[in-house]
Amino acid sequence: MLAPSGDPLENTYAKTLIDVNSGLRFAKSLRWDDRKLLFLDVHDRCIKSADLDGSLKVVRTLPYVPGGFGVLADGVMMVGDAWRRKIYRWRSADSRQVADLSSVAKFCISDSVVDSRGDMYVSDVGFDFLDPLTDPVPNGVIVHTCADGRSSIVARDLFLPNAMIITPGNSTLIVSEALGHRLTAFEIQEDGSLRNRRVWAQFQSDVKPDGICLDLDGAIWVAGAGTCAIRVREGGEIDQQVTTKRPVFAVMIGGPQLQHLFLCTSDSDDPVLNRRVSSATIDVAEVATPVSSIESRGAQCSEA
Repeated sequence: MLAPSGDPLENTYAKTLIDVNSGLRFAKSLRWDDRKLLFLDVHDRCIKSADLDGSLKVVRTLPYVPGGFGVLADGVMMVGDAWRRKIYRWRSADSRQVADLSSVAKFCISDSVVDSRGDMYVSDVGFDFLDPLTDPVPNGVIVHTCADGRSSIVARDLFLPNAMIITPGNSTLIVSEALGHRLTAFEIQEDGSLRNRRVWAQFQSDVKPDGICLDLDGAIWVAGAGTCAIRVREGGEIDQQVTTKRPVFAVMIGGPQLQHLFLCTSDSDDPVLNRRVSSATIDVAEVATPVSSIESRGAQCSEA
C-alpha cells in the first residue's frame, strides 16, 4: 500500500502469537487488561485471554453469540448478546442483564465501546449482511446505554458501523463505517448524545474499516485494509502499516510498555466457514507510539 503522496509506507511485519492450531474461531474486540489480552472469540462463544508467551485461556464461556465488549475500571465486563441485542454485566461468574436494545437496534450488535463514566455505545449494522440477496443500506445506528440501562439511538444512517473509540476527556466518538469506507466522528455531549457529525478520514474503496484503536499521538490504527493494519491521521494521511499473512479484522495496542500492536486475522469473516474450519490467528508487532493505560482497556478514553 502507498501513502496518499504515492510514497511507500513505513512497514513492519507482524509475528504470530496465537496460531491456527490454537482452536480460535474468530477473534475481535481486543482489550489489554492486567498484563493480558482479552477478546471475544465470537464463534466459539467465549471471552478468551492471551499473554505474550502465546498462552491462550478461556476466561468465560457465554450462552450466546457475543457482540460488543468492554472492561470497566473495576474489572467488570460488559458483553452484548449480538442477536438478541441485550447487554450483560459479568462480575466473576455472575451476570445480569443491564439493557435490552431490541427496540432500538434492529439487526445485531456489531461492536461497542465503554466510556470513563461506565456508559456504553453500541453499533447495530442495520441490515442482514448474512443474506447475499440483501442489498446493503446505510441504516446502521449507534445506541447509547447508561449504566442504569436507559438506552437511546444517538446516531443514524451509518453504513455498516463497527468498532468505535472515544478520545481523551470523553470529547469525541469515532466509528468505523465499513461500507462507507470512512471513519466518522461525533462530538459527545454531557448527556451522552452525539452532535456535529463529520468525516474523520475517508479511504479508497479497497479499505473497509473494521477494528480500530487510538494511540497517544491521536492517530488511529485501522483493520480492514486486507493483509495489513494501517495508521491514519485525521484528514486521511496514512503513514505506517503492519503486514500480516491473513486479512486483519481487529487491532489493539497493549503489552508491558503499551507499544505492542495486536492484530486479529482470519482467512474469512464468514460465520459458516469459521465455525467449520479455523484460520484465525492473533499476531503482534511493536510500534513506536504507545497507547494510554486507560485506552488499552475496554474504556477507550482517558479520564476527564
